[in-house]
Amino acid sequence: MAETMQAVVKAHASPGLEVQQVPIPTIKRDEVLVKVRAASICGTDLHIYNWDSWAAGRMHPPVIVGHEVCGDVVERGSMVETPEIGDFVSLESHVICNQCAFCRTGLGHICENTQLIGVDRDGGFAKYIAIHAQNAWPNPEDLPVEIAVLQENFGNAVHTAFAADLRAKKVLVTGCGPVGLMTIAVARAIGARSIYATDISAYRIDFARRMGADLALHAIDDPVIEIIRDATDGEGVDVLLEMSGSPSAIDQGFTLLKPGGEAALLGVAPGPFEFDWDNHIVFKAARVLGISGRKLWQTWYQARGLIRSGAVDLAPLVTHHYKMEEFDKAFETMTSGESGKVMLTP
Repeated sequence: MAETMQAVVKAHASPGLEVQQVPIPTIKRDEVLVKVRAASICGTDLHIYNWDSWAAGRMHPPVIVGHEVCGDVVERGSMVETPEIGDFVSLESHVICNQCAFCRTGLGHICENTQLIGVDRDGGFAKYIAIHAQNAWPNPEDLPVEIAVLQENFGNAVHTAFAADLRAKKVLVTGCGPVGLMTIAVARAIGARSIYATDISAYRIDFARRMGADLALHAIDDPVIEIIRDATDGEGVDVLLEMSGSPSAIDQGFTLLKPGGEAALLGVAPGPFEFDWDNHIVFKAARVLGISGRKLWQTWYQARGLIRSGAVDLAPLVTHHYKMEEFDKAFETMTSGESGKVMLTP
């Protein structure tokens, strides 16, 4: 009988998750087996937990969930030369084909055959995960696990912030969830002149100030447009970094974007919505860029540089710790808006 392990599984096409005993994965020739030290919850996991329209249209249960993972390599396939057995690694969640036109032209982050761990293939809310060797990013052995587990998600912040030139610029970050908070820290490290932030959670608005925002406002209760226009001498902001996906925040952000400004958009909207295309983009001559995942592997090198140099301190971000089997409490905490990142351990 095959050895088994405990895992958190999306077992059925309905809300919720469950703990199951499942077989320990068998690796392929180009894969490694990673013993999970920790995982963290992402917004994508909330979609899966709630079984919204996106999850229902994408996933095919049963699937082990979780894609923000770090751990130790305990086995590797016959074709694998790196990482070494025993290496402490963080995982890139997008398993790409390396063969399509996007992969072959430096656009692997939008590979047309991408498999996302925890969505399209088994993920890391488990004791072990099998993963393509190139997706296992070696860490210094002394890197704190709370930082190692964030690197995949931190990459979203790095990719977004590096998409525009933030040096000496006035920057607006809309949405102060964990990725938004990390984006504020990156913008500060890059050398933004001033950083403004908006959210609807008082907890995260305060968190944004601690992560480096010069001004953090409630997106509904505060007169955001008037306050930021006053703070920018009527000009508005040079760069919009949109992390929320909220239609009202997107409208607010583009209203504050000055002519000739840049916008990098990571937030995923709940569906189609009305948008003032002419005044927000065309007549402003705005430069707009959609952000998906992390550039492979440029973003990982940038993130490593920010962390190891001390330019960005991610230590405050993990605010709650739970055992893997306490996933219901963990998801409740993440949904509350009264947390940073929530970490799970097997």
